[in-house]
Amino acid sequence: MARVTGLGGIFFKCADPAATRAWYGEHLGLAIDDYGCTFAPDADPLAQTVWSPFKPDTDYFGPGPQDFMVNFRVDDLDALLTALAAKGVTCIGAPIDESYGKFGWIIDCDGRRIELWQPKTPV
Repeated sequence: MARVTGLGGIFFKCADPAATRAWYGEHLGLAIDDYGCTFAPDADPLAQTVWSPFKPDTDYFGPGPQDFMVNFRVDDLDALLTALAAKGVTCIGAPIDESYGKFGWIIDCDGRRIELWQPKTPV
């Protein structure tokens, strides 16, 4: 059965993402990049977790006042989305394929948009 394998990231809205990234870099020592900070234990891209601040007007979290979005790593995105849809879970749009993995979105029982991410297997 397809399943979640870990936390892929936490994304949240803030007034000034650049200032927030800088503050966390300076005060907590996060290795900041354009997206926020990526934690990759033992340099394993399949185990990485992303911390990422977004502008308050982002539409990436979907419609409504949602201030954060959780991203879960999954082992088989297509199978999981198919299983979730069969159970009546709302799936949003078609999955997209990026250079670093495949993404899909669902709505949880409280109306929050949740991102599902299947990382690319390193070659």
